[in-house]
Parts: sequence; C-alpha cells; structure tokens
Amino acid sequence: MKHITIILLAWLSITNQTSQGLYVCKNAHISLYSSAPIEDIKAATNTATSVFNASTGDLAFNIAINSFHFEKELMQEHFNSDYMESDKFPRATFKGKVQEHPDLTKDGSFPVTATGDLTVHGVTQKRTIPGTLTVKNGVITLTSEFMVKCADHHISIPQIVFHNIAENIKMNVSATYSPYKSN
Repeated sequence: MKHITIILLAWLSITNQTSQGLYVCKNAHISLYSSAPIEDIKAATNTATSVFNASTGDLAFNIAINSFHFEKELMQEHFNSDYMESDKFPRATFKGKVQEHPDLTKDGSFPVTATGDLTVHGVTQKRTIPGTLTVKNGVITLTSEFMVKCADHHISIPQIVFHNIAENIKMNVSATYSPYKSN
C-alpha cells in the first residue's frame, strides 16, 4: 500500500516539483452498487489511495480490486475471479485533472469535474467525472457519484446471470485529504 502512495506522489510531482498544495488520502471510501431484478449487489472498500495537487488540479486514485467487501462471500469470490479477474487486473486507477480551481482556503462546497483516464479491468477510457470538493475547517473532502458501463471495460456478464448483474454499475467515492508531508 505504501509503495502505491509513493508511485502516485511521484506521478503528481512530475507536474509540480513542490509539495505545496499536495494532499493525500490513504483510506478513500469507494462503493459499488448494481441493481438487478433478482438481487442487488453492493460492495465497498476503505483502502483506496488518492493524491490531489490543488496547485495544478492533478488527481489520482488507486484501488485494489480484491479490497472490495461484499455481504455474501460467494459474490465476492465471483466478482474477483469471474468478472474483474483481479489476479490478472489487480487495480483500478484514475489519473486526471480537476478542471475547476476553487479557493480551498474558504469553507464551502464546490462542484468540480475531473477529466482523465479511468482504467478498470485493464481497459482505459477517457472520462469526465462530476464531483464536489468540500472544505470545512481546512479539511478537504472530494465526493463523486458516477456510472461505469461493464462493456466499456470488457467486463463480460455471462448470459446465465445477465438478470443478476446490471450493465451499469453505480460508483460512489469519498476521499478526505491531509496535506502531504515529506519525510
């Protein structure tokens, strides 16, 4: 986990050599939800990492696919082996840029959009994802809700379970950032 954060920080430092305006989240909450006629599917992880450079708008997320936890163990097993193939594609990532530059020294909620590359199941797609940056007492939180279409990332849903899994998966993201302090 630590090496993933270091890689994210290195990527962001290429665009800005100073750590001023650099924020890190080591426990971002990511949840997924699939509504289907037979059974809803829900899973979440609290171990995603993210780096946000407020000076440049650069934003990166890294999620270990097998860190998602399901209510039913069998669902988790099928998710990792049959659909996401987490042995072959262990991570999902987003690398992009927040388009707006709100004043993060003032409390408030600011609508933002992040444009960049979302990589899931080894397939990268250009995406523009809406979100909200909230500042409260100097603490920065980024939240977002968006849809991921399974077919866009070559995630196959066998015909036999087609009614169990939706073609579009709702994703919710919440990351609370701390200023980056180099050691």
